[in-house]
Amino acid sequence: MKIIVDFCLIPLGVGTSLSPYIAECQRILEHLGLKHELHAYGTNIEGEWEAVMDAIKRCHVRIHEMGAPRITTTIKLGSRVDQDQSMEDKVNSVESLLNSQQ
Repeated sequence: MKIIVDFCLIPLGVGTSLSPYIAECQRILEHLGLKHELHAYGTNIEGEWEAVMDAIKRCHVRIHEMGAPRITTTIKLGSRVDQDQSMEDKVNSVESLLNSQQ
């Protein structure tokens, strides 16, 4: 089943700069070939359920290996079986409405 996830991983006990940890998660997603898009407060990930969940687990394992004693993660997840819909499709739908109302 294909899913789209909004994923926000926050390492705790590592100071205030989280960029190195977030960059490492981005490398993991890239290495696994998952479609993803970084935004200011997380990352959208698109793919098959098992692949996305495996990637999230790998991010947790790697961030702990980097020295984070604790991690908090929020995940918003959506699935759709009536049609194939990408992250771009969802954004384009809203932008189309906005553009038609100008």
